[in-house]
Amino acid sequence: MARNSASRTVARAFGFTRLIVELGVFSSLAFSLALFIAAIVQAYHTIRDAFEHLDDPETTKHLLVAAVEQADTLLVGVALLIISLGLQALFVGRLQNVPEWLHVRSFDDLKQKLLGVVVTALAVNFFAVALEWTGDASILLYGAAVAAVILAVGIYSLVLNRLHHPPARTEPREGHVESRS
Repeated sequence: MARNSASRTVARAFGFTRLIVELGVFSSLAFSLALFIAAIVQAYHTIRDAFEHLDDPETTKHLLVAAVEQADTLLVGVALLIISLGLQALFVGRLQNVPEWLHVRSFDDLKQKLLGVVVTALAVNFFAVALEWTGDASILLYGAAVAAVILAVGIYSLVLNRLHHPPARTEPREGHVESRS
């Protein structure tokens, strides 16, 4: 009888953790939605203002910078959406009607998807900074910092991938003698 009570208590505790994860899923989804809406509203205002100043030579550059910044905002929104869908799939239950590339099968799978978005967001962010570059040397330090982070993420991703998917060992062919030195 005590064993039954203990297992019910443990089951309730796990049920509670699913609720906590679900709250994280909803908050991540809410931030994602807010970023998408903000990007759309900002795009509308920027484009509307640009049409009023088409004779200004800086308008094109302003539009280009705004477009890259919007892409950066959308990428962060996508990262939050991936987190939301991934946590839902891992802790609560698999989602239907999700593109195949968004299916998350493990926590490492979720990390790999996020790393790709993070690297892309860093590159887009650097591009936005480069578009507004005034010629000083600070962009070199910023670029080196971004490159170092991307390199570190790339190495981490490679190590993570090799840990979970070691290269297949090939057996020597029949009749082939392996040389030893």
